[in-house]
Amino acid sequence: MAAIQNMVISLGAMQVARKIPFEDPQVLTWARIGYITAQAIILGVYYYVSSIIKKKNDQTVLKYVDAPSPMSGETTGKLVVTTVRDYDLAEISKALRGVFISLGFMVFLHGYMKYTQPLFMQSLMGLKGVYDSQLVGIHLLGQKAPERPFKAAPGPFGMPTAGPQTDAAAIAAAEKNVDTKKDQ
Repeated sequence: MAAIQNMVISLGAMQVARKIPFEDPQVLTWARIGYITAQAIILGVYYYVSSIIKKKNDQTVLKYVDAPSPMSGETTGKLVVTTVRDYDLAEISKALRGVFISLGFMVFLHGYMKYTQPLFMQSLMGLKGVYDSQLVGIHLLGQKAPERPFKAAPGPFGMPTAGPQTDAAAIAAAEKNVDTKKDQ
Protein backbone atom coordinates (compact mmCIF):
# COMPACT_ATOMS: atom_id res chain seq x y z
CA MET A 1 0.00 0.00 0.00
CA ALA A 2 2.80 2.41 0.92
CA ALA A 3 4.60 1.71 -2.37
CA ILE A 4 1.47 2.59 -4.33
CA GLN A 5 0.97 5.72 -2.23
CA ASN A 6 4.58 6.77 -2.87
CA MET A 7 4.15 6.21 -6.60
CA VAL A 8 0.94 8.26 -6.70
CA ILE A 9 2.58 11.10 -4.77
CA SER A 10 5.66 10.96 -7.02
CA LEU A 11 3.60 11.06 -10.19
CA GLY A 12 1.45 13.88 -8.83
CA ALA A 13 4.52 15.83 -7.74
CA MET A 14 6.06 15.36 -11.19
CA GLN A 15 2.97 16.83 -12.81
CA VAL A 16 2.97 19.79 -10.42
CA ALA A 17 6.73 20.28 -10.90
CA ARG A 18 6.24 20.53 -14.67
CA LYS A 19 3.93 23.51 -14.13
CA ILE A 20 6.39 25.41 -11.91
CA PRO A 21 8.46 27.96 -13.89
CA PHE A 22 11.91 27.04 -12.59
CA GLU A 23 13.50 29.26 -15.28
CA ASP A 24 12.46 32.27 -13.18
CA PRO A 25 15.40 33.00 -10.81
CA GLN A 26 13.05 33.99 -8.00
CA VAL A 27 11.07 30.72 -8.27
CA LEU A 28 14.33 28.76 -8.38
CA THR A 29 15.57 30.55 -5.25
CA TRP A 30 12.34 29.70 -3.43
CA ALA A 31 12.60 26.06 -4.58
CA ARG A 32 16.13 25.90 -3.16
CA ILE A 33 14.99 27.50 0.11
CA GLY A 34 12.09 25.03 0.29
CA TYR A 35 14.41 22.07 -0.29
CA ILE A 36 16.93 23.22 2.32
CA THR A 37 14.12 23.87 4.80
CA ALA A 38 12.63 20.42 4.21
CA GLN A 39 16.02 18.77 4.73
CA ALA A 40 16.60 20.78 7.92
CA ILE A 41 13.18 19.70 9.23
CA ILE A 42 13.91 16.06 8.37
CA LEU A 43 17.32 16.12 10.08
CA GLY A 44 15.86 17.95 13.08
CA VAL A 45 13.06 15.41 13.49
CA TYR A 46 15.46 12.46 13.30
CA TYR A 47 17.88 14.03 15.80
CA TYR A 48 14.98 14.85 18.13
CA VAL A 49 13.67 11.27 17.91
CA SER A 50 17.17 9.97 18.69
CA SER A 51 17.27 12.16 21.80
CA ILE A 52 13.87 10.76 22.85
CA ILE A 53 15.19 7.22 22.36
CA LYS A 54 18.26 7.99 24.47
CA LYS A 55 16.10 9.57 27.17
CA LYS A 56 13.75 6.53 27.32
CA ASN A 57 16.78 4.21 27.55
CA ASP A 58 14.74 1.02 26.98
CA GLN A 59 17.12 -1.80 27.94
CA THR A 60 14.76 -4.64 26.98
CA VAL A 61 16.83 -7.40 25.39
CA LEU A 62 16.07 -8.10 21.76
CA LYS A 63 17.23 -11.29 19.99
CA TYR A 64 16.77 -12.01 16.33
CA VAL A 65 18.49 -13.60 13.37
CA ASP A 66 19.48 -11.05 10.78
CA ALA A 67 18.85 -12.06 7.18
CA PRO A 68 22.04 -13.03 5.34
CA SER A 69 23.31 -10.64 2.72
CA PRO A 70 22.25 -11.80 -0.75
CA MET A 71 25.79 -11.25 -2.04
CA SER A 72 27.53 -13.19 0.76
CA GLY A 73 26.40 -16.67 -0.31
CA GLU A 74 25.60 -17.55 3.30
CA THR A 75 22.50 -19.61 3.94
CA THR A 76 21.96 -18.72 7.58
CA GLY A 77 21.78 -15.29 9.12
CA LYS A 78 23.77 -13.86 11.99
CA LEU A 79 22.42 -13.88 15.54
CA VAL A 80 21.94 -10.37 16.89
CA VAL A 81 21.51 -9.69 20.60
CA THR A 82 20.85 -6.04 21.38
CA THR A 83 18.53 -3.78 23.32
CA VAL A 84 15.49 -1.89 22.06
CA ARG A 85 17.40 1.37 22.63
CA ASP A 86 20.38 0.28 20.54
CA TYR A 87 18.16 -1.17 17.83
CA ASP A 88 16.15 2.04 17.55
CA LEU A 89 19.32 4.15 17.48
CA ALA A 90 20.74 1.94 14.72
CA GLU A 91 17.53 2.39 12.70
CA ILE A 92 17.65 6.18 13.17
CA SER A 93 21.29 6.09 12.08
CA LYS A 94 20.27 4.28 8.88
CA ALA A 95 17.58 6.89 8.26
CA LEU A 96 20.07 9.74 8.78
CA ARG A 97 22.54 8.06 6.44
CA GLY A 98 19.78 7.88 3.83
CA VAL A 99 19.08 11.60 4.23
CA PHE A 100 22.75 12.46 3.73
CA ILE A 101 23.05 10.19 0.69
CA SER A 102 19.93 11.83 -0.77
CA LEU A 103 21.41 15.24 -0.04
CA GLY A 104 24.66 14.33 -1.81
CA PHE A 105 22.74 12.98 -4.77
CA MET A 106 20.71 16.18 -4.95
CA VAL A 107 23.87 18.30 -4.86
CA PHE A 108 25.08 16.32 -7.88
CA LEU A 109 21.75 16.52 -9.74
CA HIS A 110 21.11 20.19 -9.09
CA GLY A 111 24.60 21.59 -8.65
CA TYR A 112 26.37 19.73 -11.45
CA MET A 113 23.62 18.51 -13.80
CA LYS A 114 21.44 21.63 -13.31
CA TYR A 115 18.18 19.68 -12.81
CA THR A 116 15.64 21.69 -10.84
CA GLN A 117 12.49 19.54 -10.64
CA PRO A 118 14.05 17.04 -8.18
CA LEU A 119 14.36 19.87 -5.63
CA PHE A 120 10.58 20.05 -5.40
CA MET A 121 10.01 16.31 -5.53
CA GLN A 122 12.64 15.40 -2.95
CA SER A 123 11.26 17.99 -0.56
CA LEU A 124 7.86 16.29 -0.64
CA MET A 125 9.13 12.71 -0.63
CA GLY A 126 11.60 13.38 2.17
CA LEU A 127 8.90 14.83 4.41
CA LYS A 128 6.59 11.92 3.58
CA GLY A 129 9.41 9.50 4.44
CA VAL A 130 9.79 11.07 7.88
CA TYR A 131 6.03 10.89 8.47
CA ASP A 132 5.99 7.21 7.41
CA SER A 133 8.99 6.30 9.58
CA GLN A 134 8.09 3.72 12.20
CA LEU A 135 10.38 5.29 14.78
CA VAL A 136 8.88 8.74 14.30
CA GLY A 137 5.45 7.17 14.64
CA ILE A 138 6.40 5.37 17.85
CA HIS A 139 8.45 8.01 19.65
CA LEU A 140 6.98 11.26 18.34
CA LEU A 141 3.43 10.57 17.18
CA GLY A 142 2.57 8.11 19.97
CA GLN A 143 1.63 5.19 17.73
CA LYS A 144 1.61 1.66 19.13
CA ALA A 145 5.04 0.08 18.74
CA PRO A 146 5.11 -2.90 16.38
CA GLU A 147 7.24 -5.87 17.30
CA ARG A 148 10.93 -5.25 16.92
CA PRO A 149 12.87 -5.93 14.77
CA PHE A 150 10.72 -4.20 12.21
CA LYS A 151 9.61 -6.21 9.22
CA ALA A 152 11.66 -5.59 6.10
CA ALA A 153 10.05 -3.22 3.64
CA PRO A 154 8.93 -4.84 0.40
CA GLY A 155 11.39 -4.59 -2.44
CA PRO A 156 10.80 -3.10 -5.84
CA PHE A 157 7.44 -3.95 -7.39
CA GLY A 158 6.13 -5.10 -3.99
CA MET A 159 8.26 -8.23 -3.92
CA PRO A 160 8.87 -9.51 -0.38
CA THR A 161 12.40 -9.23 0.96
CA ALA A 162 14.11 -11.43 3.51
CA GLY A 163 13.83 -9.76 6.86
CA PRO A 164 15.00 -10.64 10.33
CA GLN A 165 13.69 -13.84 11.87
CA THR A 166 12.29 -13.71 15.39
CA ASP A 167 10.95 -17.24 15.81
CA ALA A 168 12.46 -19.39 18.58
CA ALA A 169 13.64 -22.11 16.18
CA ALA A 170 15.67 -19.69 14.05
CA ILE A 171 17.21 -18.08 17.15
CA ALA A 172 18.11 -21.48 18.62
CA ALA A 173 19.69 -22.61 15.34
CA ALA A 174 21.72 -19.39 15.12
CA GLU A 175 22.86 -19.75 18.76
CA LYS A 176 23.90 -23.35 18.03
CA ASN A 177 25.77 -22.16 14.93
CA VAL A 178 27.62 -19.54 17.02
CA ASP A 179 28.51 -22.17 19.65
CA THR A 180 29.90 -24.58 17.03
CA LYS A 181 32.05 -21.82 15.54
CA LYS A 182 33.49 -21.04 19.00
CA ASP A 183 34.38 -24.73 19.54
CA GLN A 184 36.37 -24.93 16.30
